[in-house]
Amino acid sequence: MTDADRGTDDWSDFCRSSWPGWRGRAREWTIVAGLLQEARVGRGAVLLVEGRSGVGKSRLLGITTAAAPEAGLGVAQGAADELTQLIPLAPLTSALGESSYALPVAAQMSVYSHADQRLLLVEHLQGQLEQRVAREPTLLALDDLHWADPITLLALRSMTRDLASYPLVWVLSRTTGGGDCPRLNCLFDLLERDGATRITLEALDQEAVADVVADVLGAKPDPDVLALAGIVDGNPFLLVDLLEKSKREGVFQIADGRARMAASPPRTQAIMQERLEGLSAPTRYLLQCAGILGRSFSVKDLAEMLGESTNGLLPMLEEAMSAGIIEPAGDELSFRHDLLWQAVIGTIPDSVRRAMHHDAGKMLLKRSGSAVPAAAHLIHSAGRGDTSALLALDRAAQEVLRSSPQTAVDLAMRALELSDAADPAWFGRAATAVDALTVIGRLSEAADLARSALGRAPPLHAPRLRCALAHILLLSGRPADAVSETENLLARKDLPDDLRGIAEWTMFWGLTCLNDFRKGRHRAETVLAGRERHTDAAVVGALLLLARFAMVDGRIADSYAHLCEALRITERGAAEAIQRPYTRLILSLYYRAMREFDAAEIAIRAAEEEINDLGLTVLAAEPALFRSVLHLGAGRLDDAAAEAQAGSMTAEELGTHGFIRVGLSILAVIALRQGDIDAAVRHIERFQSIPAAPEMLFGSAWEKWVMAAVAEAQGDPGRAVDILDAIYTDEEKRRWALLTTPLMAAWMTRAALAAGNRPYARAVLDTAEYLARNNPDFPIFTTTFVHSWGLFHQDPDALAAAVDQPEPWARALVTEDLGVLLATASGPGTTAKAVDALDKALDGYERIGALWDVARLRARLRALGVRRRHWGRSQRPTVGWDSLTDTERAVAGLIAKGMTNRQIAQRMFLSPHTVSTHLRRMFGKLDIASRTELARIVAEKCPELIESD
Repeated sequence: MTDADRGTDDWSDFCRSSWPGWRGRAREWTIVAGLLQEARVGRGAVLLVEGRSGVGKSRLLGITTAAAPEAGLGVAQGAADELTQLIPLAPLTSALGESSYALPVAAQMSVYSHADQRLLLVEHLQGQLEQRVAREPTLLALDDLHWADPITLLALRSMTRDLASYPLVWVLSRTTGGGDCPRLNCLFDLLERDGATRITLEALDQEAVADVVADVLGAKPDPDVLALAGIVDGNPFLLVDLLEKSKREGVFQIADGRARMAASPPRTQAIMQERLEGLSAPTRYLLQCAGILGRSFSVKDLAEMLGESTNGLLPMLEEAMSAGIIEPAGDELSFRHDLLWQAVIGTIPDSVRRAMHHDAGKMLLKRSGSAVPAAAHLIHSAGRGDTSALLALDRAAQEVLRSSPQTAVDLAMRALELSDAADPAWFGRAATAVDALTVIGRLSEAADLARSALGRAPPLHAPRLRCALAHILLLSGRPADAVSETENLLARKDLPDDLRGIAEWTMFWGLTCLNDFRKGRHRAETVLAGRERHTDAAVVGALLLLARFAMVDGRIADSYAHLCEALRITERGAAEAIQRPYTRLILSLYYRAMREFDAAEIAIRAAEEEINDLGLTVLAAEPALFRSVLHLGAGRLDDAAAEAQAGSMTAEELGTHGFIRVGLSILAVIALRQGDIDAAVRHIERFQSIPAAPEMLFGSAWEKWVMAAVAEAQGDPGRAVDILDAIYTDEEKRRWALLTTPLMAAWMTRAALAAGNRPYARAVLDTAEYLARNNPDFPIFTTTFVHSWGLFHQDPDALAAAVDQPEPWARALVTEDLGVLLATASGPGTTAKAVDALDKALDGYERIGALWDVARLRARLRALGVRRRHWGRSQRPTVGWDSLTDTERAVAGLIAKGMTNRQIAQRMFLSPHTVSTHLRRMFGKLDIASRTELARIVAEKCPELIESD
């Protein structure tokens, strides 16, 4: 296909199915034009374009970016490159007009020992893009993503989802057939499942080939000309190149509007090479040097590499441009097509190519600034023992360690491969690789490399690596091994104070995961007794362990005091970075258990801000999950589901897979309450296939209760009791379960009685009584004890006294228990009282959308001869404006006021991920796909949301 100007500025002309220079793509172009048209009215979309090199992907992107302004869209476009794939976010930063090195970096942020800047970098770029698309509909086109760096793929997964409500059209292109790229395959598959349109450009069909030949030659081709065209297998770039070259060499005879063969064709097997052979020797050499610099290159870099002035290059550059090999590309020059670039590189012998990459890397190293551009050359050219090249790879790995740890792994591991066994820098490279492998979750590899490095570590550096190994073991779900490692480390007399503090903190965390409070309590009390001899990290670790022990022991006030003291210390900033949000999340768990929902929300919000500011990827999914359980307790099931989905997606994007399990367990409870048992079972089956997260602050008690609740709903109370056997029979586990989830007291009592196991029910009742007696300042425990007592002793007065529950579901549950008990009692008026109680319970369940419980209550009422309408007055519909929750309506009102997702998140104390999740759910309920449509519906249905402050 030629690059001929289509000669029109009219948008309707862009919607034609075919024109000279663009043949055989009617279906694909119809899709593109439709997406651009949708963006004009406020709807966004994601288009995935893939195919082999030369099939027309870049051409499609070029035509799309040319058409977008005529459709009223702003345009941002960028491309990945083999030599920029080490630069974090390079395609996106170039598309948005930002320098990669202008992004927030370590010097500008509070980065602590295990900080991971990926969250901040992506958030920064997403904020810039969101502001842009809030002003105007936008097309963002990214080409050659098969060269994209790992953090770009992470950003695309997050940003396409979070900005889906905006009039933003993404066009993402990649070349296939050149080797597998699992991360990119996964991204395209995920985006397609989320609703992206996927186009695979195939070879041109015979009709399109004939059209292209006619366009290039200006005449209808005879069969012999079409036979010549057939040797390029419908590849449009090669087809045009072949036709143009053959035309120049007089291969065709054109007469009476027909084109036929007049001479033997050129050697088609080497079309690209023949194009190059027609150039002068200096121009060919210039192109070879340019090819080493990348698909796109700076004229300044090229001149320096050739040792020429810029003026001296002009004749050769003009020859190369006239030959159609290179073309202007913004401030740089670029090879006109990937195939041309590859052809130029292919003329350079491998040994010479490596030497030229080495020279280019050394040239870039001489400049002050980042070592990453040089590393892109040196990683392909450095030889074993090349000290200066290895030091450059070291520098580059350190530069990207916090912003793109996957890239840091690649650089550090390559440097290790090239290091001599006696190289004194080997250990430092291994330490960098261990750190990066830990950040990206490749924990077994990190542990293996750490052990290998310890065998060669200088005495001065070994303790730091051993500390890292203990941390890795802890994250790997091996707290016992982590504790053993730290104990060996703490036995050293010469251990530096900072490492001693980290080791003690890791040990306390491990002992907490193990619930080994006997050993941990003694160690913690020893640290607190001599706290002046210990770091803040150690003191906070001791306080957190003692807080957990006090909770398990049933001493709530003591636990709270320890947590508050730990928080005061972490706020001074001297403790380990992870301890601040970790402490706040534990506090939120405490507040939730006490039903102090506002205090819990404030603690979660503060933890979320710290996690983002400190770059603590390992905890990034937790705030949404904690908030989900908070909403669940408050009876806001849709909001709870939105948070659980947001938390699970964050965990999936960042590789902290254990938290996906937590999100699924929450979704299982929600599905159960909403009456979808099959969905609940699917969630459980999936979370059971995922390893647990040892750093998660929900224990196995929650997950076991979820499984038991589903078993009970399936009519098998015996299996429910078996699932919870370890909690029924272990006093410490019972206390922890009833402290963190107080409603479990009555639920477990009822389940044990239904299974005919009164000893288990008695054990739960005794634990509930213990907690109530030892915590008189916390009435929730008295209430839950009275509820369990009423069930165990069949005491209606006790159940009536327990109705004053802070959680709406628990309140409906105890009211139902009262109605069930009254229905079996004899005496005047008991049936009427039973019906009244069951009616109140039914109303309570309906208000929160607990459809499974609603169905059960209707069955109970029918057994008493009472029939209620299938849909209660308070039942929320599933579609339309009335189906929106209070939170969704609040979000809709702020959208109608013109706020961005980020502004809404700040106003409502949510994460941007959660806001986007709410919007997706709202769009589905309202059958819309844009913020514009949502704003119109708000103006029609509820204008007071726009008028309110």
